[in-house]
Amino acid sequence: MVSEHSDATEDEMAALALKILVAGGFGVGKTTLVGAVSEIRPLRTEELLSEAGQSVDDTDGVDQKVTTTVAMDFGRITIRSGLSLYLFGTPGQDRFWFLWDELSQGALGAVVLADTRRLEDCFPAVDYFEHRRIPFVVAVNCFAGARAHAAQDVSRALDLDQGTPVVLCDARDRDSGKEVLIRLVEYAGRMHTARLLDSVG
Repeated sequence: MVSEHSDATEDEMAALALKILVAGGFGVGKTTLVGAVSEIRPLRTEELLSEAGQSVDDTDGVDQKVTTTVAMDFGRITIRSGLSLYLFGTPGQDRFWFLWDELSQGALGAVVLADTRRLEDCFPAVDYFEHRRIPFVVAVNCFAGARAHAAQDVSRALDLDQGTPVVLCDARDRDSGKEVLIRLVEYAGRMHTARLLDSVG
């Protein structure tokens, strides 16, 4: 006879938790996305922007931003029974990039958030994940007042590897954010399977 405690332990063992990074430029909506989709109260490490940072933080286009992530954001979302995603939002400024190597350890993949008004701000994130062969999707956060661009145009502008998904989203909307995460999990699964087959082929 199996006890209820044993059943719970087996269920926990069967559950899969995947680590996902949420990256991109300064003020693109990383903290907003993690907060919108997380089913737990998200952990945030935000500090007020200071005069000392004015010389290094480019706030053009995000003039209303008053805080910045200085370590990471953390949230969790259950995609379906037995599959949870742990979300780690990376800091956007250059001076915090030393944290990325630690945060990326063991990650299944990443979401690179992009703002078409400041598209060049996501180049470093795209380069980072391409060089480390970490699967990623580019999620274009559709800000009010920003000119609309087709996904293929964004892909060309970023010179993405063929097949890298580009999706349009609203980082404030839970369902929209969840769709981005599902696309990433599907894409990362295909990439990891293909690499595994290549290694044994």
